[in-house]
Amino acid sequence: MTLIPLVDLAVQHAQIAEEVDAGFAEVLAAGDYIGGKAVTAFEQAYAEFTGARHCVGVANGTDALELALRAVGVGAGDEVILPANTFIATAEAVVRAGARPVAVDVDDDTLLLDPALVEAALTERTRAVVPVDLYGQVAPFEQLPASLAARGIAVLEDGAQSQGATRDGRAAGTFGAIAATSFYPGKNLGAYGDAGAVLTDDDELAARVRLLGAHGSPAKYQHVTVGFNSRLDTLQAVVLLAKLRRLARWNAERRAAAARYDALLADVPGVRRPATLPGNEHVWHLYVTRVADRDEVLGRLHAEGIGAGIHYPVPVHLTPALAGLGQGPGSCPVAERAAGEILSLPMFPGITPAQQERVVDVLRRSLTDA
Repeated sequence: MTLIPLVDLAVQHAQIAEEVDAGFAEVLAAGDYIGGKAVTAFEQAYAEFTGARHCVGVANGTDALELALRAVGVGAGDEVILPANTFIATAEAVVRAGARPVAVDVDDDTLLLDPALVEAALTERTRAVVPVDLYGQVAPFEQLPASLAARGIAVLEDGAQSQGATRDGRAAGTFGAIAATSFYPGKNLGAYGDAGAVLTDDDELAARVRLLGAHGSPAKYQHVTVGFNSRLDTLQAVVLLAKLRRLARWNAERRAAAARYDALLADVPGVRRPATLPGNEHVWHLYVTRVADRDEVLGRLHAEGIGAGIHYPVPVHLTPALAGLGQGPGSCPVAERAAGEILSLPMFPGITPAQQERVVDVLRRSLTDA
């Protein structure tokens, strides 16, 4: 049986191995382990790549979200609106900042936050709205209520899945007052461990994030606020620099693979293909279809060596860890229904036409047998 993984990171590593080895050797020889020159170089390079004024490297994507929330003033007693269909880290960061997540339903076609539902979710305690750039495309930020800024409500972009994506020509990571991203290994721009970053054009917000991520310390043994330890590791910065140089090409390969899936699935009954918002250049972090009898179909795919996945099986408001939020079943019906249908097919730079053809062939047979 030929196995086809959901993500094949070895394909990427083979292309950068020599460059990473040389970069690691330089860091190790210099003992440049914390905040080294590779970190500065990556921060500058990624800021230039996105068009943001500032990039602050941090330890992981969840920290990036929390630091961004804290930087815009989110704290105890506040509420933060976010989509019901997202990874738990989006809500988890809100809780860690002391606030309460408020889940809003998603658009049935894209599974992105439905901006038309945001106004009804706003209260006097709302301090921020966090649209999520899900699966590789930017959320429709321009459709959020125009009154947010006047009401003192910050817009924070969760761009963990959209490195290199654009909306109407504007790069992911530059929407709202501040943005957070993750460089978890499976992301379009992934490290060899945990890593993340915060992006903003605001000098004060960037300084606040950097301060909070360094124990609240502007200088050694000077602590002007209570922060925590969240720094981008120098060795991870070496990896990210090497991958960033290839990201545009790898994203183009993802787009070609998505187009190939679209064509292969066009005549497969029972498969709902993913939709792209007008104005978006998608980077296909995930290729997420929707099918009936999803769990049975997924089991059949796995039995034949196809590494399909689910993103995400439980909407955040129904996750046991967040049961205290008070949003029960039925509060976000689109996300709840989609959670039982979504099926992510293998997607990575370097996936071959033959691999995709086999994925679709097995999926077709699995749907027939389900």
